[in-house]
Amino acid sequence: MGSLDLTGRVALVTGATSGIGAATAALLAQRGAHVLVAGRDSSRGESVVAAIRGRGGKADFVAADLREAQSVRQLARRAVDLGSGRVDILVNNAGIYPFGPTEKAAEGEVDTVYALNVKAPFHLVAELAPAMAERGSGAIVNVSTVVAAYGAAGMALYGSSKAAVELLTKAWAAEYGPRGVRVNAVRSGPTRTEGTAGMDEELAALAAQAPAGRPAEPEEIAEAIAYLASDAASFVHGAVLPADGGRTAV
Repeated sequence: MGSLDLTGRVALVTGATSGIGAATAALLAQRGAHVLVAGRDSSRGESVVAAIRGRGGKADFVAADLREAQSVRQLARRAVDLGSGRVDILVNNAGIYPFGPTEKAAEGEVDTVYALNVKAPFHLVAELAPAMAERGSGAIVNVSTVVAAYGAAGMALYGSSKAAVELLTKAWAAEYGPRGVRVNAVRSGPTRTEGTAGMDEELAALAAQAPAGRPAEPEEIAEAIAYLASDAASFVHGAVLPADGGRTAV
């Protein structure tokens, strides 16, 4: 049986300065990984790192603006340096989730959503997966959303970007899986985070449609991510794991 233990692994988590990313970074570190906390806000990033180190874990902050391809590739190279030559686990969590009518979306907003939600994971995988494949092992976990699975008014832009990520997950599993790199995704439901703090009514309405009947806590999504990143999921390739309170099951 595979283990949840991640001792000796190097994990890069994007969007790790708050919310699901911060919870994931904390959990991976708790299970033994050296976690590279990536984000734009250095003060929040250092706070996440300090909390991990305070619990005896190993972590470093890496500043990156994932909206620019060059910055994304620089992040990958910096992560490899901090990881003593490798990254074993990549968690593509960073993303933005604007809601609203299609006709109200500015062209710049469309470009930004796709740059961060689709292009950044693409470039990180392009930079890091080949070396994982050369070593014959690695795990990539992409964070998706429940609205990638069904049509929802006001969520065309966000949902479509994550639907692209889910297809990339399967394509990358086919591409890198034969060489030992597992690529999977977690399809998260409405989650209480700093980013959704002002959306209590919207979260409650979305959560009411699912059997669980409540929004998730970031730690609950992190558990699903950590499972897919671990050897416990050794025979799981190209899966999209719903952590959505059952929303896509009903």
